[in-house]
Amino acid sequence: MGTIGDGALMSLEATVRARAGNLLVDAELAVATGEVVAVLGPNGAGKTTLLRALAGLLPLEAGRVVLDGEVVEDVAAGTWVPPHRRGVGVVFQDALLFPHLSVVENVAFGLRARGRRRIPARQSATEWLARVGLAAEAGRRPATLSGGEAQRVAVARALATEPRLLLLDEPFAALDLPARAALRRDLRAHLAGFQGTRVVVTHDPLEAAVLADRMVVLEEGRVVQTGPPADVAARPRTRYVADLVGVNLFVGRGMGDHVELAGGAVLVTPDAGRGDVLATVHPRAVALHRERPAGTPRNVWVGTVGGVDREGGRVRVVVHGPVDVVAEVTAGAADELRLDEGGPCWVAVKATEVAVYPA
Repeated sequence: MGTIGDGALMSLEATVRARAGNLLVDAELAVATGEVVAVLGPNGAGKTTLLRALAGLLPLEAGRVVLDGEVVEDVAAGTWVPPHRRGVGVVFQDALLFPHLSVVENVAFGLRARGRRRIPARQSATEWLARVGLAAEAGRRPATLSGGEAQRVAVARALATEPRLLLLDEPFAALDLPARAALRRDLRAHLAGFQGTRVVVTHDPLEAAVLADRMVVLEEGRVVQTGPPADVAARPRTRYVADLVGVNLFVGRGMGDHVELAGGAVLVTPDAGRGDVLATVHPRAVALHRERPAGTPRNVWVGTVGGVDREGGRVRVVVHGPVDVVAEVTAGAADELRLDEGGPCWVAVKATEVAVYPA
C-alpha cells in the first residue's frame, strides 16, 4: 500500500485484482482525505478498469475496497456494496447525459435516485448549475450543448450528490483545446472545494500536474511509480514515464565516475554511485555537431539521425548510435546542421548534465 504520510487518515484503501478482456489489473491504491491523485498510463494500461472496479461497476477477482473505514467490497469475506450505495460519483470521458432529460433534470437525477424529493433535488441541481456557470441552460437538452458544456453538467451531476469518492475518467479527452483549458481551470477550483477523495484518470502530464497532489503511474495493470508530480518528473522509473515528461532515460550500473550501459557504452558523470542505477539527460542538454566537437565534453559519440520532428521553433532529433538519444535544438540550429534522416551526427553531453539515481 502506498504511503500517504505519517498519521494521515486514509479515506480510500484499495487492493484491486480485476480483469477486463485480456488485461488483468493487479494494483494497490491509497488516497488520503482531501488528496487529489492522478492515475496515468498508456492506452490499455488498465486505468479505466481500475476506476470501474473502485466504483463497483466491475467485480473484483480478489482484493478489497475501503471507503472512509467502511468495507464496500471484500472478495474473501463475501462483502459487496452495490455502486449506488457506495457514495461514489463518476465523471466519464463522454458525459453520458440522459438525452431525454433536461440539463437540470440530469443533475437532479442522482439526488432523486438517493431519495431526495423532486423540488429539493431540482433546487440543489439549479445551485450546482450556477456553480459551473450553466444556470441559464437548465432547461436545455444535452443534444444542444457543446462538449465542454456537457462535461460541466456531468461534473455538476457527480458533485451534487456529495460523494465520498469522486472518480473522473479522462474528463477532458473529448474536448477541443480551448474548452479543455477552460474546464481544467474550473475543475481545479471545484476539486479544491470538494472534501471527499478525488481520483482523476488522465494520459496528460500537464493535467496531472495542474490537478493532482500525487501521480500514480499504471502500466500493464500494475503500479510502476507514484509520487508528487515534480518528483515523478525528476526521477522517472520507466521508459513510458520518461517519454511522458520528455527526458532521455538510461538503465545501467553505477561505477563511481561513470554509468555502464547495456552493450558496453558508458556515460561519464560526477557521481554515478554503485550498483543498479537510472540516469536521465534532458534533450536540451544534448548538443549536436556536424564534426567531432572540440572542447571538454566528457560524453561524445557519433551516431545516425533517426528522425527529425519540428514543433514550432524547436526541433526534436532522434540519434541512433552507441547510446540512442533524443536531442532538442532550435529550428535555426537544425537548419545549420543540415540534419537529414540517415545522415551522420556527432553527439555531446556534459557529465554534469547526467542525473543519476538508484534503480
